[in-house]
Amino acid sequence: MLDKNKAHYVVATAIIIKDGRFLITKRSPHEKAFPNEWTVPGGKLETTDYIKLAKDGVNQWYNIAEKLLKREVMEEVGLKIKNIHYLCDLVFIRPDNIPVVTLSYYANWAGGQVVIEKGSVDFAWVTLKEAKKYPMIEGIYEELLMVDKILCGKKVNRWKSR
Repeated sequence: MLDKNKAHYVVATAIIIKDGRFLITKRSPHEKAFPNEWTVPGGKLETTDYIKLAKDGVNQWYNIAEKLLKREVMEEVGLKIKNIHYLCDLVFIRPDNIPVVTLSYYANWAGGQVVIEKGSVDFAWVTLKEAKKYPMIEGIYEELLMVDKILCGKKVNRWKSR
């Protein structure tokens, strides 16, 4: 039986970089978590992301978060991505009391034009300075700042609690 204390949604998000700009999207007003706020593309892990694939061992699949990320970015904004790198992770509880583990990555744009689908209503390619003007989900701007530092060759510390 599923233990509710161990059940979470697993989500992966992608900060996509193209020509020195970051892609942000505005969530639909109908979303349960963070309606009408700006964020980066991503989505939930589904068993269909791996169950029909050949296993990488006797009982397991590897690199599923990267496959999830590529699928979600294509579904949400119609883009291909490459050079995927882990940034940080976080946990929150949605308004409907479902806990969510979010794995945050950054990646380069690899092709396609933005086409908004599924859960978003707008998009923008922004510089770090321009991003400050958008009402973002808490922490997203700080993640953009972390990626900007990485791209500039600066040291990035782990996320610091307040």
